[in-house]
Amino acid sequence: MNAGPATTAPGVRLMQKVSSTRAFARIAPHFVPAMDRAVHRLTRGRVILSARMLPGVVLTARGAKSGLARTTPLACMPEAGGDTWVLIGSNFGRPGHPAWTGNLLAHPDAEISWQGRDIAVRARLLEGEERAAVWQAALNFWPPYATYQSRIEREIRLFRLERRD
Repeated sequence: MNAGPATTAPGVRLMQKVSSTRAFARIAPHFVPAMDRAVHRLTRGRVILSARMLPGVVLTARGAKSGLARTTPLACMPEAGGDTWVLIGSNFGRPGHPAWTGNLLAHPDAEISWQGRDIAVRARLLEGEERAAVWQAALNFWPPYATYQSRIEREIRLFRLERRD
């Protein structure tokens, strides 16, 4: 697993506290993804602003119902070795599962933009003991995930993305 804390950049502890608030959960879903999409597009895939706090990918997956490409900037937890990433479907601690998780369940073959490179991946929903171990790593990586989980009844979905050939 080997995922250490997200980063030691100045302001991380403050951001962890802010991101754990209910106000952040109400506001962030409306501006963080839009801001990340715009900056990612303007920098030709080299920059995701929210990745200053947490590593990030831009996920492109087919819509569960429409089958159309859906692009979503997301925080991720890169794993040791550089060929796998964990996506945490926290939805900022809001009640419903984020739409991208349903898309990956329906269509696990997807693509991510990671550090300016496009990478074909296959997503796998983590369950049981494997999920429990990754969840602990995620809590060490970004402690606010515990707050998100405590506010909701659903279990936060975790996906491991693995490179496809």
